[in-house]
Amino acid sequence: MKDDIIKATEKISTKIGPVTEKSKELIKISQDKVIAVLDQDGNGQIDSTDIILMAMKVPGIKVNREDFLRKEFFKNHEQAVVDRIVETTPALAGISSDEVDKIADEVIKFERNAVSGISVALGMPGGVAMAATIPADIAQYYGYMLRAAQKLLYLYGFPELLKENNIMIDTETVNGLTICLGIMNGVAGANNAIKGMSKALANGVEKKLINTALTKGTIYPIVKSVSKWFGVKMTKEVFAGFFKKSIPVVGGVIGGGLTYATFKPCCYRLKDVLKDTMLSNPQNHKETKEEQEIFEMIENEVIYDTGEKGMDNID
Repeated sequence: MKDDIIKATEKISTKIGPVTEKSKELIKISQDKVIAVLDQDGNGQIDSTDIILMAMKVPGIKVNREDFLRKEFFKNHEQAVVDRIVETTPALAGISSDEVDKIADEVIKFERNAVSGISVALGMPGGVAMAATIPADIAQYYGYMLRAAQKLLYLYGFPELLKENNIMIDTETVNGLTICLGIMNGVAGANNAIKGMSKALANGVEKKLINTALTKGTIYPIVKSVSKWFGVKMTKEVFAGFFKKSIPVVGGVIGGGLTYATFKPCCYRLKDVLKDTMLSNPQNHKETKEEQEIFEMIENEVIYDTGEKGMDNID
């Protein structure tokens, strides 16, 4: 991991200009401290699990499904309709896709505006001492992204992911959110995973079987793929942050508006996938072969060997 970080910082430094030897020395000293903060699960790596665990600790990031849906729909619908939305899904309650899409757009706009303040902070100069704020910047940025993801999931038919008062987040929830981050960042396979889960939920497959798929079944290899991809991405992004904050002029130019610009397309990737599943579009959804295969493996509780040597089908 340290070798990867050194290579990443060296590569980044060639893009943003020369760095003084003193700055380089200070950056190296700070790296271990940042890794220690970011490595939430203590496995010596920075990956999607660490980002999710850290982001979900930010106050106000966990979304209560019932409260959110009631707040969004009570203005235009009678109590009985809102109750049915909460008990089932907006689609099954007869809410038009246009209305749901409009609310989803407003959700993305709201969360994107929340991110804009972090964009300014990420671009602020202030010396290497400012590198200490990198974990907080990342936690807030991905916190708002995960808050948007929860709201979109609920609008498009998914059940409650986690309770607001729960201190611990279980592995199934972390892996489900990892799939969402995969979709938002365009990682291969994540789209089919969420569609397969949607079909399983729409067909009343037991939650236990879906949890198995997320932790050691058919979806787990996709989770691992997303996590691995995210580890590479985070290593580059985190230590690009060191240079942004240690080089006043260049940092101010590169950092300003960066997260604001990237946030919207990430959210719309997730929205575009969620708006056409068996949960959100039960009457007209056209499933893919891959989606059907994932659904069948969830239903049949296919288990994978998740050892270090690889992931082989053992059931």
